[in-house]
Amino acid sequence: MYTLLNLAFALLAGLLMTRLFSRWHLPDVTAFLVAGVLIGPFVLGRIGVSGLGFGSYEEVEQLGIVSNVAMGFIAFSIGNEFRLSQLKKTGSQALVIGVIQALVATVLVDAALIGFHLLRPDILSVPAAITLGAIASATAPAATLMVVRQYKAKGELTDLLLPIVALDDAVGLIVFAVSFGIAKALTSGVVSLVSILVNPLIEIAGSLLLGAFAGFVLTKLEAKFHSNTNRMSLTIGFVFLTVALSLLSVEIGEVKLGFSSLLVCMMLGTLFCNICPLSDDLMKRADVWSQPLLAVFFVISGAELRLEVFAQGMLVLVGVVYILFRSAGKYLGAFFSARAVGCSEKVVRYLGVTLLPQAGVALGMCVTAQSIGADGGLIRNIILFSVLIYELVGPLMTKEALKAAGEITEKPKEVLERRARKLEAAEPKEFLERYLAQKKSRGDVKFKYRE
Repeated sequence: MYTLLNLAFALLAGLLMTRLFSRWHLPDVTAFLVAGVLIGPFVLGRIGVSGLGFGSYEEVEQLGIVSNVAMGFIAFSIGNEFRLSQLKKTGSQALVIGVIQALVATVLVDAALIGFHLLRPDILSVPAAITLGAIASATAPAATLMVVRQYKAKGELTDLLLPIVALDDAVGLIVFAVSFGIAKALTSGVVSLVSILVNPLIEIAGSLLLGAFAGFVLTKLEAKFHSNTNRMSLTIGFVFLTVALSLLSVEIGEVKLGFSSLLVCMMLGTLFCNICPLSDDLMKRADVWSQPLLAVFFVISGAELRLEVFAQGMLVLVGVVYILFRSAGKYLGAFFSARAVGCSEKVVRYLGVTLLPQAGVALGMCVTAQSIGADGGLIRNIILFSVLIYELVGPLMTKEALKAAGEITEKPKEVLERRARKLEAAEPKEFLERYLAQKKSRGDVKFKYRE
């Protein structure tokens, strides 16, 4: 019962917070995250009333399945950006930019943190610095997608942004596997080519194959149904199914057969949108259905943020270095690679800013980094600190970048108020217009109705 209460309270708190934040024209993502912080263990949860906020981080972790499913729908939706018609226009540009900006961020963070190690070897080790550099390559697709959806962003920058964010996760998995393998080798003195090269390639290839197979089966089954409602239900069911299958893993000696739920669901969406003739409508319906789920996901993400990391001065210092150099790497990598592949000036200027958010994928890498030993806890706290900053500031910066690029047009306050008044009076007006039309058709009306 308490789990359902927490879910309901999280959704209501997030929605109410969006009404408050709309006064300052802030993205809904930021409102959801702040609502999560307020009802999380660090604030309201300390009251200790069950069902009224999360009393502990263990309660938040119990809702981890919600986060997994939400990330599945996010990846499935991003797969819609890989339509062949779109890839012919931006595919090569997205690939080049996606790889380069991720690598530049990793290199800059590596260099900065290794320099920090030389100054303070008692605080940060080389393996920890290398691992943090690898995590820097990852970008959070969820916050970016929510901002694009909320403001209905359209244009060249948006068309490039979503494929790059999706590719970023695949690149991040490889970079992290290689860097983390090197970090473990430095810690233990044993080099394992299987963990550095073989396992990440197996994970990526396996995820893409599983997603493609699921997308093919989904398309064939869709043809058996004639009701749009049943087709939508089938689509949603397949996203749940692929998320569940992607959680499976098998280990044979050093070789690990596992899957990335993001890549599996992204490939599911990619194949489905390219071979199913009804995919466009079904994708839109699935997006509408998943909106409350995504709202809860961001509130839970806010509740997971740990404000106590601010109490550790040296950790905050390392976190600030990480944030500054990762941000510089993302921006500069996107800036120069976008210019090299011939993107327009607005894409060159603003793309890097939209790639700053970081959350779920980075936190997942932190779980793996725990096995590195004593440095695992330090790495986790630094990433928690950076995620707190990036998640609260990143969506706003993404919105402002898209707005500056001319791909978001905000309605003036007067227009919104006038629209609200019209909606309130819509039914009487529509009735009067129908009545006057009937009278006019019989020649009984000799005046015009004016609003």
